[in-house]
Amino acid sequence: MVPERVRPVVEETAELTARFVAAGKRIYIVGGTVRDAVVGPPGGGEPFGRDVDIDLTTDALPDEIESLVEGWAEAVWLQGKRFGTIGCRHAGRRFEITTHRADAYLPESRKPDVQFGDDIGADLSRRDFTVNAMALALPEVELIDPYDGLGDLAARKLRTPLDPTVSFSDDPLRMLRAARFLAGYSLEPTEELVAAVTALHERLSIVSAERIRDELNRLIVLPEPTAGLWFVVETGLAAEFLPEIPALALEQDAFHRHKDVLAHTIAVVGRTRPDKILRLAALLHDIGKPRTRAIGPDGVSFHHHDVVGARLARQRLVALRYPTGEIDDVCRLIELHLRFHTYQMGWTDSALRRYARDAGPLLKSLNELTRADCTTRNAERARELERGVDELERRLAELAEREALDAIRPELDGDAVMVRLGIPPGRAVGRALQFLLELRLDEGLVGEEEAGRRLDVWWEAERSSPG
Repeated sequence: MVPERVRPVVEETAELTARFVAAGKRIYIVGGTVRDAVVGPPGGGEPFGRDVDIDLTTDALPDEIESLVEGWAEAVWLQGKRFGTIGCRHAGRRFEITTHRADAYLPESRKPDVQFGDDIGADLSRRDFTVNAMALALPEVELIDPYDGLGDLAARKLRTPLDPTVSFSDDPLRMLRAARFLAGYSLEPTEELVAAVTALHERLSIVSAERIRDELNRLIVLPEPTAGLWFVVETGLAAEFLPEIPALALEQDAFHRHKDVLAHTIAVVGRTRPDKILRLAALLHDIGKPRTRAIGPDGVSFHHHDVVGARLARQRLVALRYPTGEIDDVCRLIELHLRFHTYQMGWTDSALRRYARDAGPLLKSLNELTRADCTTRNAERARELERGVDELERRLAELAEREALDAIRPELDGDAVMVRLGIPPGRAVGRALQFLLELRLDEGLVGEEEAGRRLDVWWEAERSSPG
């Protein structure tokens, strides 16, 4: 009898399974599909939502897989064929079907040396972790679990099927993936696994920046990424792709006390919602502190660490091949994350407009980062900061009801400026629009008639000024 929790995925693969069986080939559901059928995906939810790929493995070779899915699949992609993987889509679901294999990286190679096989046991032995080294044989729906992945899930243990040194040498990215699994499934790594990562972390350097970036993204958007972030720092992994993070463990001293910046940073990440841009900004928001740390009469200071941090973040995110738009958004949040603290001195409506203008579509995320950044242990100070953010958001909301804060622009456009002033396109139009924008920021909506009158006065002064 098919267990109820795996019935949906077995039913979805029934037609595909029949094709392989008719061809005398074995096929198995593997990896995360089996794991999530047992414990569910991180953060809960349906294990087989329509956006989830179904992973299978088979003793059929890639050419045979391609032939067997022909006529069944709505679309087929062959980018991974040289590594044994054929991707396809059927009834809106994506499937990845891979020939039994054993991957191994050559010492200085970024690409795996793929060897195909015909044994499910050997294939499972080369999987990253025991909790992923399980398979459901089809069509009989028999669990294949040679490394007690079920037992490890029950015991909350993260370990590798083979010696961890072998597993991580086969694919060094698995060391970073370990962080995601221990955080996502509340697992504890074995001592042997931690020791192997600590010894081999430098080997991550042979992995492409894109693969590291994608794995980092998966980690930081987990509901609770904290344990994984500590793991990448404490094992030395972070030093290989984000050295600015372990550098936040600034030397403490009894006299010039300041809070642990590394612990603070990881706490801030955990206090934000699992949005990639927001979490990246939280992770990197204080990386300018080591370079700006100074000790003066009033203790330790980090002047301009927001500006320095944004510059460092840009360099690091470029190196990790993040898209330009994402880099711009993360760096903008870092540049602005201290702006709130001037609000406590009292902001005018003009200051609120400029804050909203500078944040643009990132305003909600900026306010959330600001709130998450308040991690002081001083209860009264924490309440004061919370009240300050509450007031800021309240006043922004009130101002937004009166004005279009999400689209702050001059009340006259360029065409209107040229008609009113009788001038052709050119720099003067740009200067006039800048004047109108400053008017809009300083005083809000004054109306097109008043804006035009102010523009006339400004233009007369411009024309009569020397030079």
